[in-house]
Amino acid sequence: QVILEESGGGLVQPGGSLRLSCASTGSIFSVYAVNWYRQAPGKQRELVAAMSRDGAINYPDSVKGRFTISRDNAKEMVYLQMDSLKPEDTAVYYCNAVPPIGPVSYWGRGTQVTVSS
Repeated sequence: QVILEESGGGLVQPGGSLRLSCASTGSIFSVYAVNWYRQAPGKQRELVAAMSRDGAINYPDSVKGRFTISRDNAKEMVYLQMDSLKPEDTAVYYCNAVPPIGPVSYWGRGTQVTVSS
């Protein structure tokens, strides 16, 4: 059973920064793909950062140049550095881990990020 837990959310002013963290109960991040998603009220969950098993990274245009995903396999942690935050970045942010085989992926419970003055 894989359990993911996000942390690091909070209230920040526009233009500010936050770093989200995702911890795992197992040694998975070196072999799983990892993603960060977000969901704002009344909107669908959207992908904001993706890292494959071999380290390939992708971002949607909405966050490219502002968000950075990284992974520390030794600490079993995944991070999302968010800079130049905008009010439209306000959402619950979720960590997602995808194993190399099988249909099941794992989700954390999310952490709230609010960007407001």
